[in-house]
Amino acid sequence: VQLQASGGGLVQAGGSLRLSCAASGSIFSINDMAWYRQGPGYQRDLVAASTSGGSTNYADSVKGRFTISRDNAKNTVYLQMNSLKPEDAAVYYCNARIKVVGKGGTYDYWGQGTLVTVSS
Repeated sequence: VQLQASGGGLVQAGGSLRLSCAASGSIFSINDMAWYRQGPGYQRDLVAASTSGGSTNYADSVKGRFTISRDNAKNTVYLQMNSLKPEDAAVYYCNARIKVVGKGGTYDYWGQGTLVTVSS
């Protein structure tokens, strides 16, 4: 199983970006999907999460600006980021809890990270 993230880049403050993360491989089902971010010298923090049932939750710092969504048919999670601020700059990682074909239980997988830079 692999997670491939894309969509990062350089944007001016106030601008928007859309991140995508596609899961591929021997996937039986996907439970939670989420986005985390890690700035220089900081720990990796949860930005937004989406359950298979459709519930979402967000870090307080991004509420009202970021939206997480998923396309279950494509095993893909998105993060629409609006009104970006310089403090949003970080490497963004996608995460998915996946039930793998032929294996019991669920496993956490991480994407490779995509860099978001916000200029003031």
